[in-house]
Amino acid sequence: MNNDNNMNVKAPWIKHLGGVPAHLDYFQGSMYDKIAEISVNYPNLIAYDFMGSKTRYKDFIHKVDKCARALAGIGVKEGECVTICMPNAPQAVIMFYAINKIGAIANMIHPLSSEKEIEFCLKESASVVCLTLDQFYGKFENIRANVQLRSLILTSVKDALSPIKRKGYYLAEGRKIKKVPANAEIVWWEKFLFDGNNYHGPFHVVRKSEDPAVILYSGGTTGTMKGILLSNLNFNALSQQIIATNPMFKPGDKMLAVMPIFHGFGLGVCIHSMLANGGRCLLIPRFNPQSYAKLLKKHKPNFIAGVPTLYEALLRIKSLDRVDLSCLKGVFSGGDSLSIELKKRFDAFLASHNATIPVREGYGTTECVTASCLTPSHKAKEGSIGLPFPDTFYKIVKPGTEEEVPYGEEGEICLAGPTVMMEYINNPEETANTLRRHKDGMTWVHTGDLGMMDDEGFIYFRQRIKRMIITSGYNVYPSRIENILDAHELVHMSCVIGIPDPYKMQRVAAFVVLKPGVKVSEDEAREILLEYCSKHVAKYAMPSSIEFREMLPKTLVGKVAYRVLEEEVTKNLA
Repeated sequence: MNNDNNMNVKAPWIKHLGGVPAHLDYFQGSMYDKIAEISVNYPNLIAYDFMGSKTRYKDFIHKVDKCARALAGIGVKEGECVTICMPNAPQAVIMFYAINKIGAIANMIHPLSSEKEIEFCLKESASVVCLTLDQFYGKFENIRANVQLRSLILTSVKDALSPIKRKGYYLAEGRKIKKVPANAEIVWWEKFLFDGNNYHGPFHVVRKSEDPAVILYSGGTTGTMKGILLSNLNFNALSQQIIATNPMFKPGDKMLAVMPIFHGFGLGVCIHSMLANGGRCLLIPRFNPQSYAKLLKKHKPNFIAGVPTLYEALLRIKSLDRVDLSCLKGVFSGGDSLSIELKKRFDAFLASHNATIPVREGYGTTECVTASCLTPSHKAKEGSIGLPFPDTFYKIVKPGTEEEVPYGEEGEICLAGPTVMMEYINNPEETANTLRRHKDGMTWVHTGDLGMMDDEGFIYFRQRIKRMIITSGYNVYPSRIENILDAHELVHMSCVIGIPDPYKMQRVAAFVVLKPGVKVSEDEAREILLEYCSKHVAKYAMPSSIEFREMLPKTLVGKVAYRVLEEEVTKNLA
């Protein structure tokens, strides 16, 4: 399969989506420049909602400009890093675009990260300023002596609320938060902004589309934390690709933004792609299935996006039984593999609640911001993650090589396009292992994921290469066994891992969450599931054990944390 075949991978978008171009002309300015343009074109549209407060684009850009002036006022220079360690809140969004306006780089950290992880990210990026919530002050105080922060800006959820809402927030949440000492070396958000009024110098640095803009963190292809450097073009290109592959979008459409701002899915799809096109972000600082259900009813969003565990959680919520979802234009799943069984169940749920669309699965990596492939709105194939975005190329190669395999054969997924990262910061060796220039002259991300491409260009994700189990010389794919287990009427969800074995090298172990209300004992359930598996799974791939859990461990962004189970088992065997 040569590069000419790869060129055809984009063509199905034209066929299935009614004329969506295979090539787009990308905005050449910064992310801030794009938002500023939108604020001129749609000044009175709502940019975001947060806990009952609404902000129009004309007011949003004013807040961003004020924050940019304040950043310049405390001496932040072009190319320096400013950390945002926040949930989805207006202050985080305002700061993100203000950093971009002054030509600095936004370093995005999960606020629930451990102290050591936060310290690593601050050091790795050489951040000079950080914005975080008052409730996380203790973490930063404990590591402050080990990092080079010039300024720690603290904010509270109440800073984004109306006076009446502030009182309610204090009574419900605020009074539980430990007070920050009066002598703490910090500056409060509102004082930071106020002090910016005293600065009268320049605070808009013209940046090119290819200039660095954001650092996101990922385990990458090896499972160790790495900072991924992304450009203005990476984000702006994604925002155009998202709209090109969703032509039903109109300015003013609402996205329920529950995916976090420190994750490529949340920042790239739920926030920037909306704000760069006149959309309305419903900012959700913390996912809770019950409150999410209320927001669906209240706001009637046009688009929702999430990881599979979000949709699995929603299926359990009784208060959603009568909600009308005819407002939905798009429901997207990414960040983790969506099992065929969960997709069927959630599609049935959507249909029974008046939605006219199914879940559309996508695929991507933080190395290309987030999604780079999406199921078309007019054609789906069971088990497929869809077709590449415009200007995005996929090829499947033999693992460890650059040699392409024929259609229908499994190998490592590689991708190229305008959203591909600049580098892993401070890690040239890993950058060289992941970003490779092939004989076709293009730079490809070697994802470390197993997949397949059919002769229509549809991509099929299997799993991480490193997750593959080798037992008695046979290759076993955990995701396939999980799909089989999840299809059983007793099973709510499952996770399959390999356990070290002196004879087989590894043996297959399954961890299962039973559906609520299951009446059989665990011993009976185990016997039923093993018999069921024996009819659907090859003998060498049969689970040697099935352990039942009330819940499975999750990563900070809601994926099933199979590595936690692997580490737990390894520790018990030691």
